[in-house]
Formats: sequence, C-alpha cells, structure tokens
Amino acid sequence: MTLTNAIKTEAGRLGFELVGVTTPDPPPHFSTFEDWLREERHGEMGYLATERARQRRADLRQILLGDGAQCQSILVVGLRYPAAGPLCIDNRASKSQPAGRVAAYAWGDDYHTVLVERLKQLVTFIEDRFGETLPYRIYTDTGPILERDLAQRAGLGWIGKNTCLINPKAGSYFLLGEVFLGVALEPDAPFETDQCGNCTRCLDACPTGCILPDRTIDARRCISYLTIELKGPIPVELRPAIGNWIFGCDICQEVCPWNQRFARSQGDAAFAPRPGLPEPSLIDELSLTPQAFNRKFAGSPVKRAKRRGYLRNVAVALGNSADPPSLSALANALTQDGEFLVRAHAAWALGQIGVAAAHQSLLKAHKSETDPDVSAEILAALEN
Repeated sequence: MTLTNAIKTEAGRLGFELVGVTTPDPPPHFSTFEDWLREERHGEMGYLATERARQRRADLRQILLGDGAQCQSILVVGLRYPAAGPLCIDNRASKSQPAGRVAAYAWGDDYHTVLVERLKQLVTFIEDRFGETLPYRIYTDTGPILERDLAQRAGLGWIGKNTCLINPKAGSYFLLGEVFLGVALEPDAPFETDQCGNCTRCLDACPTGCILPDRTIDARRCISYLTIELKGPIPVELRPAIGNWIFGCDICQEVCPWNQRFARSQGDAAFAPRPGLPEPSLIDELSLTPQAFNRKFAGSPVKRAKRRGYLRNVAVALGNSADPPSLSALANALTQDGEFLVRAHAAWALGQIGVAAAHQSLLKAHKSETDPDVSAEILAALEN
C-alpha cells in the first residue's frame, strides 16, 4: 500500500467518508469569487474581503506552515452529518406548540472542534509514517481558502447549482476539512463532470430566491446568512420567507435528487441530534435566559448566532406561525427582554398574529419603550 493510500485508509477509520489529495495550485473559481465580492453579495461578512485573505486565496503557497515551510499537498476530507427533511427523525421538543427548524449540520457538536480533533489524529498518523514532525496547517471553514474548489480538485465531487459540493454516490450532507502539508502526496484526478444537468429544483425551491444562475448565492437573501451571519435586524421584506427556520437552512439540499437518492438520515455520531433538536419548541426557546442559552448550546454551532440573534430568529418564526398561543411569550419578550433586537422582532411577530390581544400588548409596550428602533417596529406592527 502506498503512503497516500495508507493515509486515506486511516482517514476512513477516523470517520471521513470522503478523502482526496490535491495540489496548492491556484483555485479554478477564484475569479468567480472576486466577482462575487465586487457585487457585494457577501453582505456584512467583511472578513471575506480583506486584502490579506484575498491574496492567500489567490495563491495558496502564501499560506506558510511554520518556519517558512510551504505547502506541497492538500489532504481534503468530508465528514457526513444527518440528512434533513423527510429523512430526519421527529425529535421535536413539544408537538403541541409551533416548532422551529435548525439546519442539520448544527444538531450535534460543533464541527470545528470535531473535524480539527480528528484531523490532528490523522496528522499524527502521517508523522509516524514519516518518522518526524512535519509542517502542517488544518482548516475547516476557518481560513481564507476556497474549500469546495479544493474538494472538487481532489476528486470528491462537483459544485452544484446550489453551491454545495455534491458527491455522486453520497450526496452533499458533508462537512469539509483540509490539511495543508509540507510534504508531497500523490494527487487525485479532479472531478470534471457536472451532474446537475438541466435540474433547477434548488433554484425553484429557495424561498428568498438567493441562488443565482452562475452557481453563486446572494448571501444577503440567504436564510442561513440571515439567521446566523447577519447581526442586526432581518430585513422586513424577507422575514415571511424565513418560515420556521431559526438557525440555517437545508431547503436547497432537501430537494436535490442526489440527496433524495443517496443521503442518509444517520451521519457521524458526533452530529446526532441533541435533546430538543432538530425541531425545538419556539415558545420554550423564546424564554431562554442568557445562562440557559449558554448551557443548552455549549459546544454547539448554534452559539455562533448568539442569544440575541437566535431569539430574534425565534420571534420571526413565531410571527410566521401566526399562532395565538404564542402571544404571551412574545408580549413578555417585547416588554422584558434586555436585547433590543429581540424586542424589535417580537413586536413584528405580534403584528403578524394581528388579534386584539396582540394589539393591546403592542400599545402597552409602546408607552414604556425607549429604544427608537424598537419603537419604530412597534408602530409598524400596529399599522399592520
């Protein structure tokens, strides 16, 4: 067995279902990424557009591995997480209340921790084979690299119309990780074919129309961006399209024929659903204190949204549910929550429900609210 094959076998033992090797040559879609930035489709994710990050994406050999060592090969892996949609189990906290939806990759432990720990084990295996300490660097959605480009070039699949990496035998419910190595491994042939064909299911199904014909996404309209990366108010015109998604979105993957054929409801054990996921009770979530939020989502990707962003999303989902039993929870959030972002979206949600009790709660809150943005949301809700 060659060294490269031995490394791939060990990667499989560690749970990585997809494994490939590529070179640190310039990424083929870098110009597409630059055009995407020029169109400002990255929204408020300014860290993507810094000059240093752009230079590194253009020339991966600028990413040094320590002591001036340059990358000679890149090991790319994919770790499966549970498929969403009709394939997922019903693990709702309460079926008697409106439930939210959380993207499948966030049901269990934080993938940053899971992948990095396993990739470190893989590096130890490689170093043992070489008999010396090697220069390396690990990435998993943590640095200025175009991961899907590297995965395609390592033979793991093609980049679909929904911008996800799709493997023809396993679908797209995978998290990617990379090890930049200061030693040469045998590279794999790139995945050259586009197997989306004439299918447009992902474009047709996207509630906000964020998937563009050039295989990019306008992040400013993407539900995942709006519920995770956006730190301020969600644009009013997009709130109804969010539905009951409260962290991320899986719609473009759920409708993909490759996932309907090959995705599995069970992913790696690290991403098994925690209690109350994937469909938490929205009313219960809206009452989470800062301490309860931190306890519930310790070691979870959901913490990225922070409590204020998460409860903002929960309030929008409750408004979209138009469920009168949620009036009390929303009214309480409107008058008592310490975060203006939560109060503002609770006001909008009450306006969506629109019954007399909601109107009274909004009038009462308007008399005591001091934040001008929240007051504006209250007035808009009253007019609605």
